[in-house]
Amino acid sequence: MDNICEGLIVRALGGFYYVEAADGKEYECRAKGIFRKNGISPVVGDKVKVEIDTQGLCMVSGIMPRKNEILRPPMANLDKLFIVTSICEPLPSTEIIDKLIAISEYKEIEPIIIITKSDLASTDELERIYINAGFTVKTVSNKHFFPTEDIKEILRNSICAFTGNTGVGKSSFLNSLYPELNIKTAQISKKLGRGKHTTRHVQLYKLEDINAYVADTPGFSTIDVDRYDIILKENLQFCFREFKPYIDKCKFSGCSHTVEKGCAVLEALSEGKIETSRHKSYVALYNNAKNIKEWELKK
Repeated sequence: MDNICEGLIVRALGGFYYVEAADGKEYECRAKGIFRKNGISPVVGDKVKVEIDTQGLCMVSGIMPRKNEILRPPMANLDKLFIVTSICEPLPSTEIIDKLIAISEYKEIEPIIIITKSDLASTDELERIYINAGFTVKTVSNKHFFPTEDIKEILRNSICAFTGNTGVGKSSFLNSLYPELNIKTAQISKKLGRGKHTTRHVQLYKLEDINAYVADTPGFSTIDVDRYDIILKENLQFCFREFKPYIDKCKFSGCSHTVEKGCAVLEALSEGKIETSRHKSYVALYNNAKNIKEWELKK
């Protein structure tokens, strides 16, 4: 009879899944064909059942219920998403940051904003936007990576991922927290103004001292972020947390919060209670969501 154990997928590469069991042992597994038949695949972060036959062959045979999942990169059961942006080289894009925040909110993953390279330019304005919107924001210098202890407390007892545009310093920042990870990094290209993709696949690193797992995800370009996930226009308003006090106060039901008279969100915007860049991002995402076709939801 096969042995069965449970564990966490910490890495997926070339059709193999690497599962860490409760005793700390790691198993290299293939996935049973039933998953492909049912149109699903195991992903990093999945809690799974592993069958081990008498020859020692390991197969992922079951996936525990997921509390959430993201499509790009494919991951499951995240508690927090650290959205890393640099203040320069490359310049920050509030629209990209807001898209990632919206996806996090939609998936019930707590977004944390990390602003890097504060030694090169002032981060005050970017900090203000996201602190006013109700988010935890941490700023770090490439010369002095701090506050590392604050970040470790946020990471504690959770499964987290770091994401952001290529070249913002995700890998460097993780290495500053835990030098033993020794994650490969690369310098920004002066010619192209962006970094090279140094992280090729998703891997969960175990942080023993804080009982946490953290993933350094592959960097993306501006185009890539549009493929992260789909949020219907009706749900988008709930992905901007600073809108919530005003949503039910609009004059008309079904308000899009984009141009309508009597919109409480637009009134709050005019009074400075909602940041202009945040609402601009919302409108852009809303207009994109209006064009979503039914077949796209079945991907």
